[in-house]
Amino acid sequence: MKKFLLSGLTLWIGSSVLGSGALAQGSGARVYVAYCQGCHQAGGQGNKGIFPPLNKHVPNILAAKGGRQYLANIMIGGLQGPIQVSGVKYNQVMPAFSQLNDADLAGLLNYISTSWDNKFPKGQKTYTADEIKAARAKKPNAQTNYKARPKTLK
Repeated sequence: MKKFLLSGLTLWIGSSVLGSGALAQGSGARVYVAYCQGCHQAGGQGNKGIFPPLNKHVPNILAAKGGRQYLANIMIGGLQGPIQVSGVKYNQVMPAFSQLNDADLAGLLNYISTSWDNKFPKGQKTYTADEIKAARAKKPNAQTNYKARPKTLK
């Protein structure tokens, strides 16, 4: 009985901490599974010609001039228009996730920036909720995000 109660308490504390956004990586993973994994897959490999990969591509976006802001804007406003990643063409609609709060979006961006084979470019720090709040205030949308795609990624 004590083991059962202790296990339940451990699960409750763990879910409370994750639910509060205190663990950005845990929160980001939870958001990724709920909103992104269906298209971009569990390993971030995407679906060739349909949904682009995030693994080994997110660092390229982050390293491009304006790429960090662009990535945050996509999460808030979505993306629509043809793109090319590693020589493969994609032309699906990336939905906006503006319904998610700033902490969850920051956690998600940190998750995709550091998962699989990805890491932040040298000198870049993790996303913060304040950074997402500032991006949200500019009201990005799928069309403006497409036009703002860094030239090095086109």
